[in-house]
Amino acid sequence: MCIGVIGGMDRLHPHYLEEADKLGMKLKLFACQQNGMSSKLKNVDALVIFTNKISHTAKRQAVNAVRGQGIPVIQVHSCGVCTLRDCLRCLSAPPAQK
Repeated sequence: MCIGVIGGMDRLHPHYLEEADKLGMKLKLFACQQNGMSSKLKNVDALVIFTNKISHTAKRQAVNAVRGQGIPVIQVHSCGVCTLRDCLRCLSAPPAQK
């Protein structure tokens, strides 16, 4: 599973990658708005946005890139490693049965 991560702190990127690796996931990290970000996000299985570390424009661009494709988007204010771990676990958990 490939997860796009927008925002976060550059110094935590190695820790983000380590947490994803523990769960058998791959991350595409974007610290800020980048050229071609929209096209790179179309191949992810889910998107995590750390809203406290990016601009409104970057957040809007990321959400618009995956809108209509059935890609889950999780927006969280905190950008800590524990927050990412919780998001990844949520995405890897099997859906609840009715």
